[in-house]
Amino acid sequence: MTTSTLNPQVHGIFDTATSTVTYVVYEKPGSACAIIDSVLDYDPKSGRTKHTSADKVVDFVKTNQLKVEWILETHAHADHLSAAPYLKEQLGGKTAIGDHIGGVQKVFKGIFNMEADFKADGSQFDHLFKDGESIPVGGLVGHTMYVPGHTPACVAYQFGDAVFVGDTMFMPDVGTARCDFPGGDAKTLFASTRKILSLPPETRLFMCHDYPPNGRPVTFKATVAEQRAKNIHVHDGISEAQFVELRTKRDATLDMPVLILPAVQINIRAGELPSKENNGIAYVKIPLNAL
Repeated sequence: MTTSTLNPQVHGIFDTATSTVTYVVYEKPGSACAIIDSVLDYDPKSGRTKHTSADKVVDFVKTNQLKVEWILETHAHADHLSAAPYLKEQLGGKTAIGDHIGGVQKVFKGIFNMEADFKADGSQFDHLFKDGESIPVGGLVGHTMYVPGHTPACVAYQFGDAVFVGDTMFMPDVGTARCDFPGGDAKTLFASTRKILSLPPETRLFMCHDYPPNGRPVTFKATVAEQRAKNIHVHDGISEAQFVELRTKRDATLDMPVLILPAVQINIRAGELPSKENNGIAYVKIPLNAL
């Protein structure tokens, strides 16, 4: 393998409104690439969508003459809408997610009382990755890692020394993701974090979000060694029981994410908006007293 395949290039684009990082991973300018966890701008006050964040991805890909092979999701996000359909239209590539997404779709199909013909089998995505399955991206070959806990269908993607951990964990001074969404489980998340933290200490971990405390500048990369030494929730020495108690108590204090209702019902559709109704307008549902 070449140095560029063992240490791929990673470009992160931070969306301030949702604190989400979209990544482009590639070997070198002119090579193939994958896009991970894209963002569709959504104004909850007006219900309007825009492509400001996604267009930054488009511009980067075109400027570096990259060829998009994959548009990947680490899970069905509850805090932002995916721009995958727009990016596919603009740049090509195949949409993909972990193959446990069907279970999440089934739960939320019921919560949102979605149309009877909505298939809770992941078929809205071009491909569903199994645990450990290879992800070819030109000269790069990545693989999928199951990391459930935040949701039962969360995956991470590893390319060389770079791992995109989704919401499994955040920067060391922020900790880990909540586990109180349907199907979430703190004990399972602890096991997933240990799986990631068992990788070589120099492995680069790229977070899906950053919520900087105490005015710290936004940053979204840490090594396994840094997480093991300093992560406030899962540093070395924290037991499973201690983590579960900490995580459960903290989750009980958290409000629902601002965009969870529109985000989940669109993201389980692989980012596609619901079909337009007979007045030419698409709608999302707001279930009352359900979550």
